[in-house]
Amino acid sequence: MFYCYILYSQTLDKYYIGHTQDLTSRLQKHLTNHKGFTGKVADWELVYFEKFDDKSEAYARERMIKKRKSRKYIERLISNCGD
Repeated sequence: MFYCYILYSQTLDKYYIGHTQDLTSRLQKHLTNHKGFTGKVADWELVYFEKFDDKSEAYARERMIKKRKSRKYIERLISNCGD
């Protein structure tokens, strides 16, 4: 199983979109002090995810969300995920 996911940082008031095979360990990586964008703060929380059968589908969904370049679109996805 693969996932496309969205993280949110209250400190930065920003979203981060990615894909992975293991959500738990990937979130732990984001919360460590590393050189990447998410390494700047340690308050990232998982706010949304979708499951896929293979990596290419998860990556395609990540690219599609990023291509929209829309905070409103991301927030709509998050608010509709419980429906």
